[in-house]
Amino acid sequence: MTTEPAARTATGRGLTTGTLVAGLLAVCLAQIGLAIPATLNGLFQSDLRPVGSQLTWISDAFLLPVAVLELTFGLLGDLFGRKRLLVGGASLLAVGELVSATASGIHQLWAGQALAGLGAAALFPTSLAILAAGTTSPAQRARVIAMWAALLSTGGFLAPLLGGITATYGSWRWSFVVVTAIAAASAAVSALFAVNSSAPDGRSLDVAGQLTIGLGLFSLLYAIIQGPTDGWASPSIVIAFVLAAVFLAAFVLAEKRAKSPLLRLDLFRNRAFAVASVVAVVGMFAFLGTAYAVSIRLGPVQDQAPMRTALAFVLLNGITLVMLPLTERLLTTAAPGLLLGAGLLLIAAGDYWAATLPITDSTFTSLILPLGLVGLGFAITVSSITATAVNTVPVHLAGMASATTNLLRDFGFTLGPAVIGAVALSRAANNFSNSLHDSALPAALKGAGTAVLEEGGPLAVNGASTASPKLADLHPLALDALGHGYSIGFIVCGSAALLSALLALITLHSRTIPHADPTER
Repeated sequence: MTTEPAARTATGRGLTTGTLVAGLLAVCLAQIGLAIPATLNGLFQSDLRPVGSQLTWISDAFLLPVAVLELTFGLLGDLFGRKRLLVGGASLLAVGELVSATASGIHQLWAGQALAGLGAAALFPTSLAILAAGTTSPAQRARVIAMWAALLSTGGFLAPLLGGITATYGSWRWSFVVVTAIAAASAAVSALFAVNSSAPDGRSLDVAGQLTIGLGLFSLLYAIIQGPTDGWASPSIVIAFVLAAVFLAAFVLAEKRAKSPLLRLDLFRNRAFAVASVVAVVGMFAFLGTAYAVSIRLGPVQDQAPMRTALAFVLLNGITLVMLPLTERLLTTAAPGLLLGAGLLLIAAGDYWAATLPITDSTFTSLILPLGLVGLGFAITVSSITATAVNTVPVHLAGMASATTNLLRDFGFTLGPAVIGAVALSRAANNFSNSLHDSALPAALKGAGTAVLEEGGPLAVNGASTASPKLADLHPLALDALGHGYSIGFIVCGSAALLSALLALITLHSRTIPHADPTER
């Protein structure tokens, strides 16, 4: 026996134009908010003088609530209606960006980005769920998913341009002001034109699940980000890793016992969904880790103009728009394993190429081909992950599937800056310390260099040696150390993409993804 799916729109009209526009604008806004800090890292370094891991926390202050709370917001949308979350999420993002724009120091900037990230945590899963819920056929769902992925990348395309233009002709603060205005417009469009949908049947709040996964992910990310600063063997870091393991294990137990779990673990019995989930984490870690490494290379390390960073991010994200017609066709005709594998192999090739570029090469032309490969790979991969995961579950589980896919993708995004920042800065600090020790520089200068390194890390040494003539002889050592550190970062990203590609190619053999019956309960 079949009944009308609860995930369909309340009016029964399917996907309306107003809902389509509202959902696409919402995901574009969320991605702009996510991507904008990376384009401004150089300005944050010179203006706010962050030390140690503080620069990494600017990006991850936004990403952490996204990764921790997406499952909960997917559930809340199912229970209380997705239109409310689109409006509320955009409004909260606007408030957070306004707080960031008026920040007088690093801590207020963290707070603003955390608030904005909370709003984005509602927008990412809700925008996809409200669009998928209104579709009436597998072909329409594939088309809508491709559009959603394209608008997600449009946000990543627009963010660096916005950051570059406002920083060049005004201040980094104006970037956040513009995002505030876009968020207000998104909230208004959703309130006026989106058609509400929900899937409340059999769903209820899972407090134990949310607490355990929230604490587990926070502990894990804290340990990864603070590890280079506090020391990997320090008690706080060891305790954080232990707590992460305990809380994530508790989450699995809580979900097995919950009457209405935040995440249905049986979804992972589907091979396509399980593989897409793993690839979502590892593959997206590779992509955003690459983007973060590029932003640090061009900004704080080479001190290039914001528009140069903007152009690099255009290469990384803009290709998805050009690829939209082809991506839509491939989603319905090509084997998912082949698509995922091909996209991830392109990312790996671009990363390995980028790792060979010397840090003294500040020409933009040398970045065009490696970043173009990464951008092309991302265009193929992001749509394939989403389609593989969402198309393999019944329509009434679209909210949970989209929330899970978004959580895993954005957890991978969150790991990108955290892991690459940790790896690159740890390696750079060791290299600089060794080079300084072996150099013929005066003892007083060696002491000054060591003091700056201990206080602020290798990025601080690089900045101080550029600004102060007295420390100028330290600059070649700092630049070389950072170049090696972020080359290792590119290699880590490339290796992650390569492993994900092999997993997808080996495990996903079927020509097409088996689509769920739209009326299946």
